[in-house]
Amino acid sequence: MEPTDIFIIGGGVNGTGIARDAAGRGLSVVLAERGDLAQATSSASTKLFHGGLRYLEYFDIHLVREALRERETLLVAMPHISWPMRFVLPWHQDMRFESETPASRLLARVMPWMKGQRPAWMIRMGLFFYDHLGGRKILPATKKLDLEKDVAGSVLNPKFHLAYEYSDCWVEDARLVVLNARDAEQRGARIMTRTEVISARREGDLWRVETSDGTFHARALVNAGGPWVEKIVKDTAQVATREGIRLVRGSHIVVPKLYDHDRAYFFQGEDGRIVFAIPYEQDFTLIGTTDQDHHGDPSKPVCTPEEQDYLCAFVSKYFKKPVTRDQVVWTYSGVRPLYDDGAQAAQSATREYVLSVNADGPPILSVFGGKITTYRKLAEGALAKLTPFFPKATGPWTARVALPGGDFGHDEVPKLRAALRERYPFLTDVWAARLIRAYGTEAWQVLGEATTAADLGRDFGATLTEAEIRWLMGHEYARTAEDVVWRRSKLGLRLDEAQRTEIDNWMKGAV
Repeated sequence: MEPTDIFIIGGGVNGTGIARDAAGRGLSVVLAERGDLAQATSSASTKLFHGGLRYLEYFDIHLVREALRERETLLVAMPHISWPMRFVLPWHQDMRFESETPASRLLARVMPWMKGQRPAWMIRMGLFFYDHLGGRKILPATKKLDLEKDVAGSVLNPKFHLAYEYSDCWVEDARLVVLNARDAEQRGARIMTRTEVISARREGDLWRVETSDGTFHARALVNAGGPWVEKIVKDTAQVATREGIRLVRGSHIVVPKLYDHDRAYFFQGEDGRIVFAIPYEQDFTLIGTTDQDHHGDPSKPVCTPEEQDYLCAFVSKYFKKPVTRDQVVWTYSGVRPLYDDGAQAAQSATREYVLSVNADGPPILSVFGGKITTYRKLAEGALAKLTPFFPKATGPWTARVALPGGDFGHDEVPKLRAALRERYPFLTDVWAARLIRAYGTEAWQVLGEATTAADLGRDFGATLTEAEIRWLMGHEYARTAEDVVWRRSKLGLRLDEAQRTEIDNWMKGAV
């Protein structure tokens, strides 16, 4: 077998992003993921493309600027799975915080009477920078809200009279990963899921990579193993490194819808943390996240009862009606592989990424850290470090280039939804909206030549049909019910265990 240019270990957002970028530059690429795409950290985010407003308190200006610039770049490329969202940040003069950030320490020195507070002027200044650092063009600017008049205040504790509303973006994180993998494959990459990398050894000018699906040879190795990046570089590839990661668990809870409008809330905690409450899947509210150092197996993180209580208590200080643990319908957790910069608190650890190259023989590039908003820039950075070894590779190309199904304007979703219903009149509004948000212009391919709902085959519930599952198996690497209802979609919120088992059994027979 002819050696491949780049062999990538890891099918999360960084691995698939690098695969797509490399394949589009004319390089041959093989990617191996031992489970499903986005099975770990990349499907457990807060689902936001955001600049990281709170990182301004740590003076991470470079990180915030890069992330802010990326929001609109990504929004253009994937208008089906990413869209603008407005965030409401309530403020009250008596709010006090215990946070120890560079900004709070500076404020305490300059104005000691303000210790423990984020004054309104400080928030306004931060939001001014947030509006202008990234060259915002599509997203609307920050504005002040009178919560006694705005509907956003109707569900909040009456003590809140003032809020600031600013822009960030929503993203379907697991679908982002799958679409990057699909685009990479369409450009010539080989994507292998359920394929474990057993060992990687240098042999002359090549890497010899042993996998559960055979042996491969590659001119360069990319380690995008997420929480396992350190283990892969040291144990699988047996390469020395000084870089390390800090495993930080972020947990989320989902409860029935807490309010009717379409904006999210940004809540500040007395401990210096921030928590979002976000409209989720039409009928729910997503609340998160925590920041806890994680010890143990990163493949099996759970939202502990203590974390659930913490999130409920946190948002209950803001909402009129308390949120209690018995309202929780689903939880999820992810382990973030943050670059270990020696920060004392998990919430203070940097979200910057480090790309480490060892060229003592054929190169290996290891990805430490990162955040979903900057995954495309991370991929460009990785290729910048690798292309000196591949002089025939072409230059950067991914900015604003549409992912599969995303070849339309970000304001055209209503028109697409109407066109889909016109072509398939048996669709309900909710069903059509879900298909456009998942598949964009490929929704027509998912439904094919159907003229009635019966033409789509078996109905598994919650608008999930045999035709859609066949599409997911044939085009999006899905193999189990979990892949379908928790990563390719979130229909697991609407399907019971018996229905999920039925899907699993059907898929096993369909392979």
